[in-house]
Amino acid sequence: MSVRTDAPAVADTVAAVRKIYDSGRTRPLAWRRDQLQALIRLLTEAEAELSAALRRDLGKNALESYLTEISIVRSEAGHALSRLGEWTRSRRVPVPLGLLPASARTEPQPLGVVLIIAPWNYPVQLLLAPLVGALAAGNAAVLKPSELAPATSRTLARLLPGYLDPEAVTVVEGGREESTALLAERFNHIFFTGGEQVGKVVLRAAAEHLTPVTLELGGKSPAVVMGGNLRAAARRLVYAKLLNAGQTCVAPDYVLTTEALAPSLVKQLARAVREMFGEDPAKSADFGRIVNEGHFDRLASYLADGTVASGGRTDREQLYIEPTVLTKVSPDAAVMQEEIFGPILPVLTVADLGEAMSFINSRPAPLAAYLYSSSDAEQRRFEHGIRAGSISHNASTIQLAVPELPFGGAGASGMGAYHGKHSFDTFSQLRPVFSKGTLLDTLRVAYPRYSAAKTRILRRLL
Repeated sequence: MSVRTDAPAVADTVAAVRKIYDSGRTRPLAWRRDQLQALIRLLTEAEAELSAALRRDLGKNALESYLTEISIVRSEAGHALSRLGEWTRSRRVPVPLGLLPASARTEPQPLGVVLIIAPWNYPVQLLLAPLVGALAAGNAAVLKPSELAPATSRTLARLLPGYLDPEAVTVVEGGREESTALLAERFNHIFFTGGEQVGKVVLRAAAEHLTPVTLELGGKSPAVVMGGNLRAAARRLVYAKLLNAGQTCVAPDYVLTTEALAPSLVKQLARAVREMFGEDPAKSADFGRIVNEGHFDRLASYLADGTVASGGRTDREQLYIEPTVLTKVSPDAAVMQEEIFGPILPVLTVADLGEAMSFINSRPAPLAAYLYSSSDAEQRRFEHGIRAGSISHNASTIQLAVPELPFGGAGASGMGAYHGKHSFDTFSQLRPVFSKGTLLDTLRVAYPRYSAAKTRILRRLL
């Protein structure tokens, strides 16, 4: 259900969801399976409605919406369904000789009532993919979709109560006031996807209740091109960069390459844009739009931070920025200070891989780092020398499609991870259970009063 958004109503909503969780409703595996199956049905039956909402908010092509939002969540839910029995199983662990006879095991337990705050750039995927883990783990959830994607927010708030348990999974719509009211409440876990500055606000609010937090942030994910098939590299970079008009947290933010390779690479990048979106991407049904005027103005200002090698046209009324490659960009330029989050790709030159790695490591750890090279030695060197949320060789962004690879940041790009079993683990406590009978009280040997004999026995056992 969607609720009134004044602070008292938010508090009442959270209290109502907690009451349902405390009743034990969400714990049985049957309930969890029902919710995951219902989520899959929603994504199947309401695909057209969700795609239409994404088109209104972000200008997304229906196939792109399916590939990058709907199919990903459906795959996550199906993966969780097929492995739920395995993930929730108790596991015995060995007991030291000195504590026998006894048994010990670990058993995953739900955390309780969780808050999931989603961003605007992938407003379906980044709200519902974490929800898959929360439901699989047996939690109740309060969902906060982004107000910057209003059509998608309204659609999800309307659809979800018809498929999921509306008392255990609740949607709260609204903006900063509603988010502030939610963060004032006590949750058992907060899962936030968004920017670094808001992430700090979430973390400070969570500290008031000592609430554990998963932060999926962003950063300037670099792509280093050291050789290989430049045409293929350019296509993969362009595809990854221009998904959702560049508004993707793991999109290549900038390219580092050598002076020798730069001219050919820049030419191939422009060629790849034409192949995918035509001579005028403004006319392409496959290229999205910037989310709002504020982001448009910020991005448009970056076009003066270098030489436009290709692209560069803009239309504020249509929130359109042409796919643009920038060269002769200073590392100190504004476009190189914060995550671009748009269809602008600076290409900078370095002497070699070592200089590229030093450049990357001199900045905050990115969410992803990409190396395009046919050298196994360079790949291993990159892996061992770069701190990032993920490393990918000769491809960009598609690492997210591997269900059992954790997705998460490092340092300033976030904390915690999810996808596949990592989502289940994020929303679970691995609780230890120890059991020992009383018929034979073997622990007496450890009780005071201590003697030389007890000392010898205990030192030998332990």
